[in-house]
Amino acid sequence: MVTAITKAIGTGILGTQQSNGDVKVNGTVVDNAGEPIIGATVRVKNSQSGTATDLDGKFELNVPKGSTLIISYVGMLTQEVQVTGSSDLKITLKDEAHKIDEVVVTALGIKRSEKALSYNVQKIGGEQLSAVKNVNFVNSLNGAVAGVNINASTSGVGGATRVVMRGTKSITGGNNVLYVIDGVPMLNKSGGDVGGGRYSSQPSGEGIADINPDDIESINVLTGPSSAALYGSAAANGVIMINTKRGTEGKVRVAVSSSMEFSNPFVMPEFQNTYGNKAGSFESWGDRLTTPSSYNPKNFFNTGHSYINSVTLTTGTKTNKTYISVATTNATGILPNNKYNRYNFTARNTSDFLNDKLHLDVSASYIIQNTQNMYRPGEYYNPLTAVYLFPRGEDWSAVQLYKRYDASRKFATQYWPYGDQGMQLQNPYFIVNDMMTPTERKRYMFMSSLKYDILPWLNVTGRVRVDNTNTESESRFHASGQGILYAGTYGNGIYNHSQSIDQQTYLDMMFNLDKSFGTDYRLTANLGASLEDYRSSGVGFGGPILKVPNLFSSAALDPVNAIPNDSEFRKRNTAIFASAELSWKDMLFLSMTGRNDWSSLLVNAKEPSFFYPSVGLSAIVTKMAKLPEFISFMKVRGSYTEVGSPIPDRYRGVTRGTVTYPIVNGIPSTRTIMPFYDFKAERTRSYELGLDLRMFNNKLNLDLTWYHSNTYNQTFLAELSATSPYSGLYIQAGDIANTGVEMSLAYNDHVGAVDFESRLVYSRNVNKVKKLVRDYHTGIDNQVINFTETSAGGGFIREGDSMGDVYITKVLKRDASGKIAVGADGSLSSMDLPNGQRLKIGNTNPDFTLGWRNNISWKGLNLSFLINARVGGIVTSATQAVLDQFGVSKATADARDRGYVEVAGGQRVDPQKYYEVVANQQLMGYYYYSATNVRLQNISLSYTLPKTLLGQGWPGVTVGLIANNLWMIYNKAPFDPEVAASTGTYGQGSDYFSAPSLRNIGFSLKLNF
Repeated sequence: MVTAITKAIGTGILGTQQSNGDVKVNGTVVDNAGEPIIGATVRVKNSQSGTATDLDGKFELNVPKGSTLIISYVGMLTQEVQVTGSSDLKITLKDEAHKIDEVVVTALGIKRSEKALSYNVQKIGGEQLSAVKNVNFVNSLNGAVAGVNINASTSGVGGATRVVMRGTKSITGGNNVLYVIDGVPMLNKSGGDVGGGRYSSQPSGEGIADINPDDIESINVLTGPSSAALYGSAAANGVIMINTKRGTEGKVRVAVSSSMEFSNPFVMPEFQNTYGNKAGSFESWGDRLTTPSSYNPKNFFNTGHSYINSVTLTTGTKTNKTYISVATTNATGILPNNKYNRYNFTARNTSDFLNDKLHLDVSASYIIQNTQNMYRPGEYYNPLTAVYLFPRGEDWSAVQLYKRYDASRKFATQYWPYGDQGMQLQNPYFIVNDMMTPTERKRYMFMSSLKYDILPWLNVTGRVRVDNTNTESESRFHASGQGILYAGTYGNGIYNHSQSIDQQTYLDMMFNLDKSFGTDYRLTANLGASLEDYRSSGVGFGGPILKVPNLFSSAALDPVNAIPNDSEFRKRNTAIFASAELSWKDMLFLSMTGRNDWSSLLVNAKEPSFFYPSVGLSAIVTKMAKLPEFISFMKVRGSYTEVGSPIPDRYRGVTRGTVTYPIVNGIPSTRTIMPFYDFKAERTRSYELGLDLRMFNNKLNLDLTWYHSNTYNQTFLAELSATSPYSGLYIQAGDIANTGVEMSLAYNDHVGAVDFESRLVYSRNVNKVKKLVRDYHTGIDNQVINFTETSAGGGFIREGDSMGDVYITKVLKRDASGKIAVGADGSLSSMDLPNGQRLKIGNTNPDFTLGWRNNISWKGLNLSFLINARVGGIVTSATQAVLDQFGVSKATADARDRGYVEVAGGQRVDPQKYYEVVANQQLMGYYYYSATNVRLQNISLSYTLPKTLLGQGWPGVTVGLIANNLWMIYNKAPFDPEVAASTGTYGQGSDYFSAPSLRNIGFSLKLNF
């Protein structure tokens, strides 16, 4: 019944015609494994007559005798079949991986032949993203693309992700990539840099995580600025270009996708349960327990759940196609009360008018997102500090009853009899239950594109995109909390409320030319202009509750100490741009681009606009020379690019001077910044060379890229002397170099009914700080810049070294012979390095990364897995240091079992005295580890039930098992080195009570009607 209905709908939509000279053709369309392809389009060439295959891959069509059928399906090579008479055809479509002359969507949505590109573009199909789903789909790209480092944050479900391409480039600006949807840049605002130190800020999600992965057709990753130059300054760090699905010609097709995953901690510290605490002491440096403690910090975590469900509908005729989708994502984290819910609604319609000369594409999305209690690392209001450090001789069940009735206050207050221990400790159950931070975000995105074909080789396109986000956040901290926020008049609780609106409007218009001149030359060119307007406004209030404890209302706040806040920011960027590609005999391609930007951030500057060009050349060697037969295709390419960036948003007002009012030691102060008119755009110059090689009938493919870039004219804020009327001045200097190699090696083949593809991606980047800022007073070049320096040495940048280098300033004292000095009582002591020296102990960036993806299919059974490796670099763990200091780590128990710790020189030291000194956070040089790790990143096993088993009328059914972080094959660090404690440039590779990474295991179900 279902088959009959869908067959009738498909025929009706496409308008199949019949005449007296027609013949009836029946056929079946299958893939390489012999499985039917549902919804393949079958059309008569040079005609509007056609249909679509049904649930069994079958079609029936009346066509004129001698006609040619065109059979197509997304992800497969289109095939043409000659009709010689009434017959029953069987057509096998091959996977598109075998296609050489593939069309790739590049900057601004411009389509180019892949063989003509002079830069590296890596493509990922939407099916790869939907195979093993993630709440934030960006995490699914990890290990799949060369030259891209992706680190998931520890914020919990829905947290932001750090994505950096080809190394860190900017010292003071952002290094995250630009996201583009259907050729238009999108707003990807997040909660900012969470920070990775002791005092992290409250995290939030990011805009890109709002996208429904089932709406994605494909992703093109443009790692270098050459490929992204037309997008302007925002693309200096690379582009992730998302191409969304649209309606398809044929009958109504419905797809249902559902997945359910369970999450648990993946890598956790190792704890001890054999030694307790002394009476009156919180630290677990007491005697061995008669019976080992049953307390296990892992029991504090819940089993997380995520349910991702979506329904999509596509239908259309030759001139009008529609796509509709609805999706829900509901997840709970491993930490109590960490929740994430998202609801996506998307519609898209594409239409052709005026005899296919006018093309209209309209899409709209509405997203509702709710998050609660996203996790922040560090000390403040972090439940894990108390969970990890809890004394092993105490009763944890008493703490679980986290509130007790207080007769003096006449309500239940927090129970935590241990004080803060200098670590801001309080009852972890109070933090997760009575310090709530809910956020609701409502977002709509609208995009429209109108294209008119003026001539067969010339068209004009206009596009508009509006992206609006309304965010409402609260923090409700109950009475009886501890810590700095509760000091003074804050004993009845704290309430904060804020609301913000962010809106991005983008418009562009572009003339597109594609014309051949004779048989040898072809010119493809684009000329256009764009306008991007961004505005943000926010209002809020917060402060202590005056009289009635835990009454979370603006009316209940203390009017004296309540703090209102409002903000407003706006910027606009206009640009003109052009690109041209000239090809000769389809074997030599010269491409050029140019763009000029005017930024509102540079109002009154001497140079309010900036221009940046690119040029590239690619040559198809296999068309120029006779090569060995095993070489199917060879291309060499090279490019040079400049990309300009106006100024980080936080430096807005640079040309008119600014006045800020920072609070120093609790007292408001005034800071004035001198106007700076001689601003020049921050620039990145990049060179790229590449080789694309396909061998053995396109079964073995090699893509190799070398690049070098310099980023200079970076903006710094210099302090002026006390005699100056200004306290600060903006200056520009600095030069950061990145040099690297990217490689992708793939092999695909089929043996009988077995199809398999294996792809290895490799990337290596070397960063160098070539030049830093010149001192404003002395004119001498500074060799170091401190950003996050602590008394332990912290993070700073030194000329001649690399971004990401880690330094220390303290070491253990040594005697005259160079041995570690041990006192008569077996104690140790530390000392500063002489003359303020800083000792480099390593770099947080890897020496190279590897990703190995495999896909094997046989008769409906499909196995896919990805092994990811990061080799080299170091990470530091302040968490491990504190665990050692408090005597709760396995290492301290092992030392006590042994009776000593052996230090350099063979001397033996009492374990407690050793860790009292070494575990002090001033000596972090003793808590760095290799960041090398190898893991089974994800795996999926799915099976598509054959039609012979289901019978007629049943939908296509695919069931699967899915897993993320299933197996850590190699790791020496006490935490997952791939987790980002900070989403910003600094603080990478450090762990300070971060939440553990997750292992996800689940199921998936897909239905196709």
